[in-house]
Amino acid sequence: MREIAAALLDGIDNPDALAWAREWSDATEGAYADDALRARLREALDTNDQIPFVTRRGEYLYNFWRDAAHVRGLWRRTTLAEYLTDTPAWEVLIDLDALAADEAEDWVWKGAAVRPLVNDRALVHLSRGGADATVVREFDLATRSFVADGFTIDEAKTDAVWVDLDTLLVATDTGEKNALTASGYPAQVQRWVRADGGTFRREEVFRGEHEDVSVGVGYDPTPGFERTVFSRALDFYNSRIWVDGVEIDVPTDCEVRLHRQWLFIQPRTAFAGVGAGQLAVIDFAAFQDGARDFRVLVADATVEHLAFTRTAVLVTTLQDVVTHITRFALGTWEREELSLPDAASAHVVATSPLDGDEAWLAASSFTTPTTLLRYEPGGETTSGSATSVLPVKNAPVFFDASTLETRQHWVNSADGTRVPYFITGDFSRGAQPTLVGGYGGFEVSLLPSFSNARGIGWLEKGYFYVQPNLRGGGEFGPEWHSQVVKTNRHKVWEDHRAVLEDVIARGYAKPEQIGIRGGSNGGLLTSGALVQYPQLIGAAVIQVPLTDMLRYHTLSAGASWMAEYGDPDDPVERAAIARWSPLHNVRGRAEVAYPPALVTTSTRDDRVHPAHARTFAQTLDRAGQPVDYFENTAGGHAGAADNDQVARVESLIFIWLERHLTGS
Repeated sequence: MREIAAALLDGIDNPDALAWAREWSDATEGAYADDALRARLREALDTNDQIPFVTRRGEYLYNFWRDAAHVRGLWRRTTLAEYLTDTPAWEVLIDLDALAADEAEDWVWKGAAVRPLVNDRALVHLSRGGADATVVREFDLATRSFVADGFTIDEAKTDAVWVDLDTLLVATDTGEKNALTASGYPAQVQRWVRADGGTFRREEVFRGEHEDVSVGVGYDPTPGFERTVFSRALDFYNSRIWVDGVEIDVPTDCEVRLHRQWLFIQPRTAFAGVGAGQLAVIDFAAFQDGARDFRVLVADATVEHLAFTRTAVLVTTLQDVVTHITRFALGTWEREELSLPDAASAHVVATSPLDGDEAWLAASSFTTPTTLLRYEPGGETTSGSATSVLPVKNAPVFFDASTLETRQHWVNSADGTRVPYFITGDFSRGAQPTLVGGYGGFEVSLLPSFSNARGIGWLEKGYFYVQPNLRGGGEFGPEWHSQVVKTNRHKVWEDHRAVLEDVIARGYAKPEQIGIRGGSNGGLLTSGALVQYPQLIGAAVIQVPLTDMLRYHTLSAGASWMAEYGDPDDPVERAAIARWSPLHNVRGRAEVAYPPALVTTSTRDDRVHPAHARTFAQTLDRAGQPVDYFENTAGGHAGAADNDQVARVESLIFIWLERHLTGS
């Protein structure tokens, strides 16, 4: 491969680095591109039969949609009556393809915040190439056009909320000294007030510290409960929160949610009689007056998510990595477990507490495509029988899943901890090429889910797919995560290794048939596995990874993750990191032979710096280890910005894996 000075790879848009990346990427794609598979994946992604997921604002249901004719997408809306038909009529608000062409910009949709209660304006977030940083522009929903001289926020990592038609609260990069934290996020909040002639009065109303991860802002417009919320993220898991200028007196590692007159807490360590990971509630005014008599709502399951409706809170919980959704009536706290389809995973897609008790849910499994459900108390089925959860739409299937099954196994990690994993496939076929995913960090839970891309590219060929639930995730509460942070980070790889060894011991695959794949923190997992126990795997896909862990805190948003990985400037923590940092543990091929690696990233990733992927690929190559490299010029941290890019990257990965694991 072409040689380049390592220092040049830090320059995201350095011409030499881009030329180096382009040359290697072209070679990789030339060797492994498969037009037929890419076309099949694109067809599945672009199908008009996909579920248009919606969010209610007032009388309308809003949706963002991509298909073959609308590559960048459409922001659109419809009514409930229309949505429940087979072919709903949509009102298009923004055609992103047309907008990008008119403005000669590589716009990627990043969402829109409709002004609450009146639903007349929106703050539209647009990203160049899929980066986290966005441009924010005010949009008039009546005229379906951007507001001339309206609120506009330049490209930055921005948090902006409506207070009223002429007022925003904005956390952004103002360009001034000390505007950002050490992690590159906003360090202050301003109030922006519309003035004459398209100008805005701006005043600072809240400020954090430079060493914070970020500051945040929220405004609750609920009639009778209007309030302003400021927060300082001290690190990834500790925050301080102020409501109307008064700090909430809870431990910094306690998650809090306010809804109407209630304060909900989920402490990571026990607080006021509420155990770690439990969900509890109290009257907020009473709490501010000193009361601490919390009512525990969930004590014996892992709380995954809260969603509020006008009169209830919907709580998603996990038990052995299977989801349940329970409705608690606000005030009486009567509970009702929602009846869901026979699937291993379900989640709340959207609620709108200002508009009523409607909730949109989705349920799926590894072998069952997604079903969209609508929940509203007192609802009825089309046949007239009373029920609260109604199936509305089903996702299509683009491969034959009829012979597939899923099993769950448990394995002992090195320290005796029991770790579960799922494996899906046709178990009548014996040992097969097996793709193992994984993440193991940031309290992210990996739940069973359906994927046409995985089915088309992998499962329909008779191969197995494994999804492990490693420590570091959130599947079993706060301790499942806290056991493996900082100096105990190595335990994530102990869990991962134990899963691979169990897959081999059970006869599902031989080591040379096992491919591992992970992105972001999962890319750290797979790059670390490659250098630590290469004898257990046949190939490794390492996507948008962290690899240079002795200086990750100096690259892009890396400083925000020190509560997870540790501080490389602390001697004790640095010594621990050095033992597992993938980049610093690469060995030459004369010492040990690694299996092939595919390293991918995106030039526009402003969360995990592409230098992690670039330098790791070059280091492997210099060590004589087999490595391919692919860098997408757009896509941000997701690695792809539209359906065509997703199909391009996914087809490349599946073909690369198949060739290396089957020898074809």
